[in-house]
Amino acid sequence: MATQIANHLHQRHGKAITNFDATLPPADSDMAAQIFKDPYLFDFLGTADPRREREVEQALVDHIQHFLLELGAGFAFVGRQVHLEFASADYYLDLLFYHLKLRCYVVVELKAVPFDPGFVGTMNLYLSAVDDLLRHPDDKPCIGLLLCRTNNKLEAEYALRGFNKPIGVAEWETEIIKVLPKELQGSLPSVAELEAELARDEVAK
Repeated sequence: MATQIANHLHQRHGKAITNFDATLPPADSDMAAQIFKDPYLFDFLGTADPRREREVEQALVDHIQHFLLELGAGFAFVGRQVHLEFASADYYLDLLFYHLKLRCYVVVELKAVPFDPGFVGTMNLYLSAVDDLLRHPDDKPCIGLLLCRTNNKLEAEYALRGFNKPIGVAEWETEIIKVLPKELQGSLPSVAELEAELARDEVAK
């Protein structure tokens, strides 16, 4: 509880940009909106600043227990790089979860770059495929969550408008970077610089 208070959990719940009102029944829409948050805090990643989606994905899987805690209650991890084959092509979902209360799959796509409207079209493709290929008749339609390094909320709202698949867009960040005073954020050494310095120390030994 203390950790949740420190991480301002109550201020982040229900803040993701979504199209749930237009794509889900009212009861499911309200629940899904409260389940998703913005931003997601990956403080367990430390000072690392991954520049590729696969690096973010690997780090989250390495810390899957912490990641599940940050996602919130009800999420069950299904798999990483889940293979889908259709239209004579292979596709791979970054991360796939199942939400026990919503009774649906949740596709999570990780981006180490700012939000791009094109991400929504790709997510829509994945959700349609999961509904056709993986969804059980008793399951509800799956939901997508795009986790981007930064997000322009108005751009995300426009990008989601008109899509009939439920999709949420949120940022991810590391708390350890967020709490640094602004005047220090640009003056600290980068991860690459620290690694180079450590390498020089090892050589010197």
